[in-house]
Amino acid sequence: MQYQSLNVHLSYLFIYNFNHFSMKKIFIVAIAFLFTACNAQTKTNNTTTSKRFAITKTDAEWKKLLTPIAFEVTRKEGTEQAYTGKYWDNHEKGIYSCVCCGLELFNSETKFESGTGWPSFYQPFNKINVLDETDNAYGMDRTKVTCSRCGAHLGHVFTDGPKPTGLRYCMNSVSLSFTKK
Repeated sequence: MQYQSLNVHLSYLFIYNFNHFSMKKIFIVAIAFLFTACNAQTKTNNTTTSKRFAITKTDAEWKKLLTPIAFEVTRKEGTEQAYTGKYWDNHEKGIYSCVCCGLELFNSETKFESGTGWPSFYQPFNKINVLDETDNAYGMDRTKVTCSRCGAHLGHVFTDGPKPTGLRYCMNSVSLSFTKK
């Protein structure tokens, strides 16, 4: 009797421990899968680096043409610190172009005060001049904006802008050059 009772008790412990161990394994596998899936999604959304642009240069060539901060922002998708760029508080009339290739990107007539510390526009000069693309970097869901001619990273676009578009193209000053009208 005692032997049979011990067998039942051991069977119960084995099943409990096996189930408990299995749940841990399932949990660990699920977490690993989530990290892998998120990482893969980030990599597949970053398609501007594999696109062919009309203007292409090596990093060494871009470094010769750009300031270190402009290179970091436009070619490596960095961000300048808020309220430090030369255009966030620019109120002159003119055209904002890509600092890398000169493509016209934004008209000063669409610029507005967003309170963010970066120059903000409610629409591009011509929609075909900018590419909008999903950006899941740093655990955020955003839409990055790049120059359609050279692939320069310009900033991000958000859906909290003013009328008529409701969009806020939040750009890095170092990604832009300005020509007065």
